[in-house]
Amino acid sequence: MLPRFVGRLGVADAVTIANASLGFVAIVVAALVDIHLAARLVLLAAIADGLDGILARRYGGTDAGPFLDSLADVASFAVAPAVLAFVIVSRGLGITFETVTAELLLVVGVCALFVAMAVTRLGLYTAYDTADDYTEGVQTTLAATVLGAAILAGETSPWLILAVTGAFCYLMVSPIRYPDLLARDAAIMGVIHALAILVPDVAGYTFPYALLTLGIAYMTLSPWFYWREDPQPAETDAHGNA
Repeated sequence: MLPRFVGRLGVADAVTIANASLGFVAIVVAALVDIHLAARLVLLAAIADGLDGILARRYGGTDAGPFLDSLADVASFAVAPAVLAFVIVSRGLGITFETVTAELLLVVGVCALFVAMAVTRLGLYTAYDTADDYTEGVQTTLAATVLGAAILAGETSPWLILAVTGAFCYLMVSPIRYPDLLARDAAIMGVIHALAILVPDVAGYTFPYALLTLGIAYMTLSPWFYWREDPQPAETDAHGNA
């Protein structure tokens, strides 16, 4: 007997499921191997998150697609970046697990809250965000990308990473409207994103810094200064989701 998904899921769904697997691998690598490799895997998962949307539009989506997308994003853009932040902060502050300290509780609390708010944002998006040209709150993919780019750029001060992680806890569920990127801007972002993964240490970490700069610029400026001249925004997430 064939598995139930045979004939029900499409090629875009396969990429979405691969995205979730990348999130798991990033968690294992962050905890046991190399934090920088884990950051590259999270960024690769973000590319997969955009690719499945392209494939869904090209070959057609499925009814399960939006649900698979949100579930995959929980692994790759909620749990994985929280683990990366926890590993960097706990190691940087010299936190051990032999005794419960205020610092340990703070780090665990902020990272757990990040996961909770990311899951909340994904659920709210799936249920309520129906606009074609904007979304409310920072996308979980972007939050994970900013954290991953910061790690690859060498910006790993434990208190800085903790502060950024804490800020995203609000930004992901804020009512701030973020416009969808135009196709040309999404393409530029995608190229820099790929280069940050492939050659992160070239020319003084140029591409991770560029990706980090673009991500921060989008978060801080786009709600007020991003003019949309192209009526067709780039659908950057799986099956039309953000």
